[in-house]
Amino acid sequence: MTETQNTSRRPGALIAMSGGVDSSVAAWLMQRDGFDCTGVTMRLTRNEAVNTEGLHTCCSERDIEDAAEVAYAMDIPYEVLDFTADFQERIIDKFIRVYEAGGTPNPCIDCNRYMKFDHLLRWAEAHGLDHVVTGHYARVEQDEATGRWLLKKGLDENKDQSYVLYNLTQEQLAHVRLPLGGLHKSEVRAIAEQQHFVNARKHDSQDICFVPDGDYARFMEEFTGKHYPAGDFLDVGGKKVGTHSGAVRYTIGQRKGLGLAMGAPVYVCAKDMQANTVTVGPESELFDTIVYANEVNWIAIPELKGPLRVTARTRYHQTEQPATVYPAGPDSFRLEFDQPQRAPTPGQAVVLYQGDVVLGGGTITQVAKG
Repeated sequence: MTETQNTSRRPGALIAMSGGVDSSVAAWLMQRDGFDCTGVTMRLTRNEAVNTEGLHTCCSERDIEDAAEVAYAMDIPYEVLDFTADFQERIIDKFIRVYEAGGTPNPCIDCNRYMKFDHLLRWAEAHGLDHVVTGHYARVEQDEATGRWLLKKGLDENKDQSYVLYNLTQEQLAHVRLPLGGLHKSEVRAIAEQQHFVNARKHDSQDICFVPDGDYARFMEEFTGKHYPAGDFLDVGGKKVGTHSGAVRYTIGQRKGLGLAMGAPVYVCAKDMQANTVTVGPESELFDTIVYANEVNWIAIPELKGPLRVTARTRYHQTEQPATVYPAGPDSFRLEFDQPQRAPTPGQAVVLYQGDVVLGGGTITQVAKG
């Protein structure tokens, strides 16, 4: 290719099209801005056998049809890539392992890390495309002073998805475009209506794609062929107060569905997976001040060398809380909140912020009262 041809080539963008309104508008914005776009949908599960009618899930056959129709309307190439085998190994199998170990997994974060921004980036590079584009509500910018790529919150506080993107590496951020980061959801829907997209009024996906009815324990039993047996409910003093239907069915902080009459509200405070016991107690038992995390990914800094003041979320839509983060090893940190937090849970992500910038984050391994 000659230099003249190279400089005249329009930049190429792989659009990760989920079938929803957000990724469709992201595709339209990139095409408007002069990019050669190729739409791609990842087939992650064979859930056509699952009744998803009326459920707010993603990755279904209907979603693929909607994505294909939008791509056709925009006159851009479109492909469906089958990653079902890798999705089972990297996402579903881990989901089951974490629950069986007593944690609460976050498969959407793992999907972003191992599937969307790994497989798609490599596919884009192999096909001469410069960027991977998604419909996430977050922003990517380069720090002029340090040269590092930064991940920032989306301007629509109600839709900000920076929490689920904290695992993006510098290499990935350099090639990622998030065109919705500066928009509000109402503006995105308006664009979709103007373009007459078939999914302009489609509901947002809310459920785990491979557990569309939300009954993850039943899914695990059907998927693995295992039966998770009943066991003892214990109070905080270790006394049996009832019988549960399998420890994997309960999450820390849960109140509903316990079936216990103890004279006052009780919550799941702890689980012992080996003994198959679930400890319940008053809500005051749920509050912890210290969180330990591993599998850490730093974005705004190359590493943590000493204590830093931050704000942090231990759940997706939690209001950030002030804290101090300390190094705790090559791939871990200790986070001390100014005030005790309700039910930080092993397996979930803890994401650290400084203003609207994502400093980094990790996976919660244990918690302590402090």
